[in-house]
Amino acid sequence: MRIPLPVVRAVVRAGSRPMGRPVPIGVQRAWLEAQSRLSRLPAGTTVERVVLGGRPAERVIGPVPDPSRSVLLVHGGAFITCSPRTHRVVAAHLAHAAQAAVLVPDYRRAPEHPFPAAVDDADAALDELQGTGAVSVFGDSAGGAIALLLALRRRDEGRPAPDALALVSPMTDLTLASADACQGPDPLLRRSWVRQGRDAFLAGADPRAASPLHRDLRGLPPVLLHVSEHERLRPEGEQLAVALRSAGVDVTVELLDGLWHDVHVHAHLVPEAAQALERMGTWLRQGAST
Repeated sequence: MRIPLPVVRAVVRAGSRPMGRPVPIGVQRAWLEAQSRLSRLPAGTTVERVVLGGRPAERVIGPVPDPSRSVLLVHGGAFITCSPRTHRVVAAHLAHAAQAAVLVPDYRRAPEHPFPAAVDDADAALDELQGTGAVSVFGDSAGGAIALLLALRRRDEGRPAPDALALVSPMTDLTLASADACQGPDPLLRRSWVRQGRDAFLAGADPRAASPLHRDLRGLPPVLLHVSEHERLRPEGEQLAVALRSAGVDVTVELLDGLWHDVHVHAHLVPEAAQALERMGTWLRQGAST
């Protein structure tokens, strides 16, 4: 039975109220972990605990994974919350659609470990995976920023890039000029949460220098970008698409009508989100095989 979208939106809005100042970050983390225990995974999903790049991680697979391909999933959570557990639904749907193992590292989070610790951990994970075959990188929200910073670092250092980048509602402008300018409704992402996470992640670093949107984007691998109609990060997602095209990057953009920030994490409740992950997984599978 399908739950009406307005009902899901109301539930998401209520569930996001503890996120952001003045609620302590530890409470936010516990709240999201508790919510994730109510999620259901697609039938035939296997979750294994592994170590990847020196960090705990989960390996999520569907019934028919191709051992020659994998996806590194860099989860969102405003740089301060979330984990492989909170993103199992995303990883599972993506694993089924991409027919590949999805590896989700428990990267170090701010404020205990500010920038660039999360990028360092994603970098180490990608290094290890690239010895096993083709590897694409998925990043949602803050994880999208980390994924882009990872790809830019490897380009600048002349190291092998991911085969592709799949980005969902990426946070790309750490100056927050774009997010603060957005006046539309977003049931998930509160302005105070964005600012709290950004401040903890940067810990005094230059927000413009750490913003993918304000970097030279030339030489990045193909990008699939999903942005929802009703989300705080829509402006910077759309600006990213323009910047990628101007830099000569092969980019495909999907605007998800009527949906909200990072709706993919609600794929167990919102069929449109599950379908979006199906398309994203198919894109990753087809791109990796060409």
